Amino acid sequence: MARLARTAGLTDVQQEILSTVRDFVDKEIIPVATELEHKDEYPQEIVDGLKELGLFGLMIPEEYGGLGESLLTYALCVEEIARGWMSVSGIINTHFIVAYMLKQHGTQEQKDTFLPRMALGEVRGAFSMSEPALGSDVSAITSKGVKDGDEYVLNGQKMWLTNGGTSTLVAVLCRSDEGHPEGTAPHKSMTTFLVEKEPGFGEVRPGLTIPGKIDKMGYKGVDTTELIMDGLRIPANRVLGGTTGRGFYQMMDGVEVGRVNVAARGCGVAQRAFELGVSYAQQRHTFGKPIASHQAIQFKLAEMATKVEAAHAMMVNAARKKDSGERNDLEAGMAKYLASEYCKEVVEDAFRIHGGYGFSKEYEIERLYREAPMLLIGEGTAEIQKMIIGRRLLEEYRFQG
Repeated sequence: MARLARTAGLTDVQQEILSTVRDFVDKEIIPVATELEHKDEYPQEIVDGLKELGLFGLMIPEEYGGLGESLLTYALCVEEIARGWMSVSGIINTHFIVAYMLKQHGTQEQKDTFLPRMALGEVRGAFSMSEPALGSDVSAITSKGVKDGDEYVLNGQKMWLTNGGTSTLVAVLCRSDEGHPEGTAPHKSMTTFLVEKEPGFGEVRPGLTIPGKIDKMGYKGVDTTELIMDGLRIPANRVLGGTTGRGFYQMMDGVEVGRVNVAARGCGVAQRAFELGVSYAQQRHTFGKPIASHQAIQFKLAEMATKVEAAHAMMVNAARKKDSGERNDLEAGMAKYLASEYCKEVVEDAFRIHGGYGFSKEYEIERLYREAPMLLIGEGTAEIQKMIIGRRLLEEYRFQG
């Protein structure tokens, strides 16, 4: 294993899982990732391999057929997968967030119904907060769920739904004013609905349409879609946790672990960019010697490696804090912010080391260069992370005058 981004204190089981995942990445993902990415092709064979490894149930408790592993184990696996191809880690992440929300907040019937099949990868999860007009301002959601007898009728349009086409269970955040008088704070009148659907595009169930894939600069292969609800009827027993008005808190809990995941993705992509840069620098010759011999390139490699190491350490710390049962929003925000920024910088330095070849689609660094920017905006922009970090710091260091 490489010198950088090692994690101290792992159990034998954790080390075995990580070793298995790394072997899978090296043999099954890296050799085909660039070709599939250029075609924007869904990596079905890779996903089937991850199912066989049990990764779709990695953090689902053993009583539901999962492996019952920690957030740290999961984050380290994501780091390895993103090192191979970031899009694959996105396929896993949205599934994992829904499974986590069910485990933490679902009714017993909801857990019994979904978690065993999610552990096997038979039910595939996606979650949906964002809308075309709101970006990171979750409190401005306009999608609505209205009670009608034993059902809710959902209307509205959602945006940036990862796994929108391939998923079969979507956790959708809507406004639900039932039981909440006018003037209630926006975040206290939101509900998460568990929406089951068929995979595919078009009208996937009455009242629910997935229009098609959004064409993106990078982060290809994984399907990112809109979700349109027009008179979508959902039974009352598919309100997450059985009680309305808790959706915002449930989603934020999911996003908190999602931010550790995005940090892990940044770490993985940065590691791959460093590997590509340090390898190319020793093969490419200028002025009669490898460019790695030039001090300017050594300085770049030194900065890149330091950033890889620092981002990994912060990601591990955020995961361990959550696993210990402590609040980790500050650490998760810091890790996501630092890892995504450093990832962009490390990828750019590797791109510069490649010179003109970095611009060629034949070289893997070209793909990484288009993928890294997604991490700057996914699970909350860098600016949102800084707002969260700043507010939490003021709570922790309140002036006692």
